[in-house]
Amino acid sequence: MHPMAVGARPLVPSRLAPGGVVHGSTRTPTTLLGGYLALAKLRVVELLLVTTVPTMILAERGWPSTWLVIITLLGGTCAAAGANAINMVVDRDIDALMDRTRGRPLVTGLITPRAALVFAVTLEVIAFAILWWGANLLSACLTISATLFYVFVYTIWLKRTSKQNIVIGGAAGAVPVLVGWSAVTNEVSWTAAVLFVLMFLWTPPHFWALAIRHVDEYRAAGVPMLPVVVPMEQAIRNMVVYTVLLVVTSLVLLPVAELGWIYGVTAVVAGAAFLWGTIDLGRRPSPQRSMRVFAYSITYVSVLFAAISADVLVRFGP
Repeated sequence: MHPMAVGARPLVPSRLAPGGVVHGSTRTPTTLLGGYLALAKLRVVELLLVTTVPTMILAERGWPSTWLVIITLLGGTCAAAGANAINMVVDRDIDALMDRTRGRPLVTGLITPRAALVFAVTLEVIAFAILWWGANLLSACLTISATLFYVFVYTIWLKRTSKQNIVIGGAAGAVPVLVGWSAVTNEVSWTAAVLFVLMFLWTPPHFWALAIRHVDEYRAAGVPMLPVVVPMEQAIRNMVVYTVLLVVTSLVLLPVAELGWIYGVTAVVAGAAFLWGTIDLGRRPSPQRSMRVFAYSITYVSVLFAAISADVLVRFGP
């Protein structure tokens, strides 16, 4: 049976945003500069960078070289922006079918696929060169490996063929913590591995919350995100399981990274709130609640990594 045959009923029509207002296309860029910025998806890049600097602080046990932080952020930004652009080249056909993506520059014709691909590859080359020159070869290789995994494993292979697409593909989004750690230490330790697992487990409940909101759009585009191919209740149960594992992993980090009470209290409180949000979504599923979980998931990871920074800087100094 084709996976799309097991679809769950949409909660609401796709053009209804939380609150019932009409949800049209995302803002459509009209200039070349705006088009290339849209290809880079810098709002997504911001979240990746939020995890990198605290990881570097943890690896250094204090504030690392400011120059190294700048180099690592610049390289990471270029690599993530390039990966996002390649994703849009590959997905331009399904982007045209979804309200929230049909304003992207490759769909509107503002930028050609060839120009976007040249832009993306150039960014990846710059990212590798910057990180190799300013940090080390390990961090440069990890960064490019994340791009290759995101493009070939997630975007080209899994996204259109497997309901586990975002679970496996989420590994690419967890690599920035390894890059941040290796930029400081030139190695990958057990602490870095736990941080990687933490971000890997965070991705499914984060993204499935958004997929629930846009479930009928993904169905129309033929993308088998989990809320499309299984009943909604089952999708939310999976979210709860991953959130439990996420919270447990965040607490495992406490002894492994030798963190203190600032991080410990934050991990418990923020994790309990995240878990309650996913459980509440299962009890009373709605687009509004799914978007609240999605928004809180971003707050959660930002607060958690801010607590890592605060814990280290308070205990060990800048």
